[in-house]
Amino acid sequence: MGKIAENKQHKLDKLLSSAFQLFLQNGIEKTSVSDITHAAGVAKGTFYLYFHDKYEVRDRLIARNASKLFLRASAAMELEELPAFEDKIIFLVNHILTQLSHDKALLMFISKNLSWGVFRHALTEAPGDTEIDFLSVYYTWIANNPAIHFKDPEIMLFMIIELASSVSYSTILYDDPIRFEDVKPYLYHCIRDIIQSHRTDQE
Repeated sequence: MGKIAENKQHKLDKLLSSAFQLFLQNGIEKTSVSDITHAAGVAKGTFYLYFHDKYEVRDRLIARNASKLFLRASAAMELEELPAFEDKIIFLVNHILTQLSHDKALLMFISKNLSWGVFRHALTEAPGDTEIDFLSVYYTWIANNPAIHFKDPEIMLFMIIELASSVSYSTILYDDPIRFEDVKPYLYHCIRDIIQSHRTDQE
């Protein structure tokens, strides 16, 4: 990487890290582009070389962090023998939620700013080298299990993500109504039920 490219990457990283801290402290609605550039120590015009608005920053942060979480979970899964589709999903969810239990600031950021539209964009749009198209990986897993067929697999994924995120948020952050470790068996049982309910090869 040349010096100019390094400088551009440094400014991008500063903008992203500054925005992340401000979004955590103040929320995205109370954070302005001026706040982000001031904290990053760059000119306002520099911001618009990288992003259209602060919501694009949010999307990029979710994409970047979601990719990091998934890559770690995927690398760990490669060390396991998990041919079954259900087991892959459960392993992935468990690993990602365990990571988030050790990074509560990231959990709060994702939970506060996540909608299906934002997350789907983060899953499928990969503008950076560190970001991956998870939705393609998901469909590859399904294709690698030709004996099983699903009705509306994207809706199935949406339901799994919504369930996992809503159940994990308060249990990880506040042990409310119970500890995360105690709720996990019930969560994973429900995820298996969702997967089974979408299977069409058993009808």
